[in-house]
Amino acid sequence: MLRSFFTFLALVSTLSAASKPNVLLICVDDLKPVIGCYGDSMVKTPHLDRLAARGVLFERAYCNQAVCAPSRNTLLTGLRPQSLGIYDLGTNFRKAKPDAVTLPQHFIAQGYRAEGLGKIFHVGHGNVNDEASWSVPHFSPRTISYALPENNPPESTREQALFENKLKEPWKLPRGAPTESADVPDNRYGDGIIADEAAKRLAAAKSKPDEPFFLAVGFLKPHLPFVAPKKYWDLYDPAAFKLAELQKAPDGAPEFAPTTWGELRQYKDMPEKGPVTPEQARHLIHGYYAATSYMDAQLGKVLDALDANGFADNTIIVLWGDHGWHLGDHGMWCKHSNYEQAARIPVIVAAPGIAGGKRSQALIETCDIYPTLAELAKLPAPKQVDGRSFAQVLAKPAASTRDHIIHVFPRQQGLIGRAVRTTRHRLVEWKKPGAPANTAILELYDYQTDPAETKNLAAEQPEVVAELRKLLATHPEAKPQIPNKAKK
Repeated sequence: MLRSFFTFLALVSTLSAASKPNVLLICVDDLKPVIGCYGDSMVKTPHLDRLAARGVLFERAYCNQAVCAPSRNTLLTGLRPQSLGIYDLGTNFRKAKPDAVTLPQHFIAQGYRAEGLGKIFHVGHGNVNDEASWSVPHFSPRTISYALPENNPPESTREQALFENKLKEPWKLPRGAPTESADVPDNRYGDGIIADEAAKRLAAAKSKPDEPFFLAVGFLKPHLPFVAPKKYWDLYDPAAFKLAELQKAPDGAPEFAPTTWGELRQYKDMPEKGPVTPEQARHLIHGYYAATSYMDAQLGKVLDALDANGFADNTIIVLWGDHGWHLGDHGMWCKHSNYEQAARIPVIVAAPGIAGGKRSQALIETCDIYPTLAELAKLPAPKQVDGRSFAQVLAKPAASTRDHIIHVFPRQQGLIGRAVRTTRHRLVEWKKPGAPANTAILELYDYQTDPAETKNLAAEQPEVVAELRKLLATHPEAKPQIPNKAKK
């Protein structure tokens, strides 16, 4: 009798665990909506398109800051950079919120096994992985960026830079080539290794039906350097790539608002000042597309493994790009701005019971993903997050949860640019945290009449500025960057 009772309890526990949906979170570094399902007719992204066919694609999704670490902090804590007071790469989020319950920790508390592969948290520049967020040690492949030795920086140059720099600013060390096309297998580079490991983890999860999984897979490409096996470069005709028509900052924009794209300038043969040549620009665009197609193929391997192991009908899938990327528009490259090409991101969500192949115009931001995943998995709502769940939009793509989103970017002398984006406008208010409103420098763009952001309209449309500042006033003042004791 007692044995039967315990057998019953074990059965109930197993059924309860099996009823919990699994979660596959795909994080992609520097992926803008240069994707077939987002309307790019040149790019080859069959697996991203395949995922969109089984889920809901969000046309108006935005990051909360267009740089890696703060964007990922927001994804994983649900807190915006201005709430944490962290806008840089090197400050760990637990310096601001030591007791924060991260997204994977929230799932662990509800009986999930949380595993992280590749780039999930930003690691480097003095920042570290958050081991408390994973049920098992995080998987980070040890790889070299290049397959071809000639693309690495000369060792003597690097050693001299190490001596002069004394490791205070390791991101300023000489780097290698900005691109590479090598005739090598996919797993010669990091994303291939990550995809192979993800497939192994999914196969292993099949033997643990009583333990739902939260698997976070972080792909590294298309982040610089644009390295990919030659076969992905060969998908494109280099002559077919067109350069951006607008090659200057918006008229009337503050001189500090555009990015100076210092990240790209660190690479071999890139100019320290001034523009790249048209030939260089076309080659960089080619590299971005090749790296995107390479990453897409690795995503395909993960989706194949998910389906092959029987998880297709009981897994929530979220694909998220951490921020956009300037591909020469406004004469800019990289991210690090508040403009549309840096702030807009791809987000695709597939979930059990949700019709696929749908598109939504709802405004969402990165901080919304944490509460949305919790609601979709029927977990308790997370505490102390800035985000709002958009789970209802998955069932009704015409619905919305916000009339605006907000994102930020810092600039020199303590300025923070807080940006409000509605379906039509973006207002950026540049000022020091806590400074009077009348000290702000403003930018206003109308995407209905000027989708390319050619002109700052703030001085011409004070009534629109006033309405958007009312929206901005509903949000707390941005916190200044918190001190990082690790810095010298």
